[in-house]
Amino acid sequence: MRVVILGSGRGSNAEAILQAQQAGQLGRARIVQILSDRADAGILLLGARFGVAAEFVDPAPFRTKLESEGEARFIAAVRGCTPDLVVLAGFMRVLKPGFLNAFAGKIINLHPSLLPCFPGLDGIGQAWRRGVKITGCTVHRVTLEVDGGPILDQAAVRVEPEDTLESLTAKVHAAEHALLPAVIARLSEAK
Repeated sequence: MRVVILGSGRGSNAEAILQAQQAGQLGRARIVQILSDRADAGILLLGARFGVAAEFVDPAPFRTKLESEGEARFIAAVRGCTPDLVVLAGFMRVLKPGFLNAFAGKIINLHPSLLPCFPGLDGIGQAWRRGVKITGCTVHRVTLEVDGGPILDQAAVRVEPEDTLESLTAKVHAAEHALLPAVIARLSEAK
């Protein structure tokens, strides 16, 4: 199963996926490309470390969504990899119908909350401010509704009395790093 990873940040989830692949724990999945909408994103540095092609794709003209020329560039870049699965790992852009239709049923996202609770930005912070006792992370299929697609799997994280926002964030990230590669491996075996 050919997998393309899209990310905007430092790439800790992409790194967890690549480490799982290196350890033989990604099933029949193989990461073939890393793409980022930010030229300075740390995720791009993972390519050289793990022997995977990595490149910046210009997302202009919008800051938070993929539309028009930027969307066309991303569609072309992803299509060029002939992916079976597109993984959004910290990709901070809202995808529009053009991209979603180009890869219908092939796009998954990792979100740092137990959806449907706390969709959108800052899922961990939202949960923290709400005072929940259990939060976690979710891998779901991507649809037009932001963080509203069918849930593939979740991992729960208990909020302990001694937790701070920082310690809770670290716990949720650790759960993400285990959950996302496991879901990819499972999807690869079902393909």
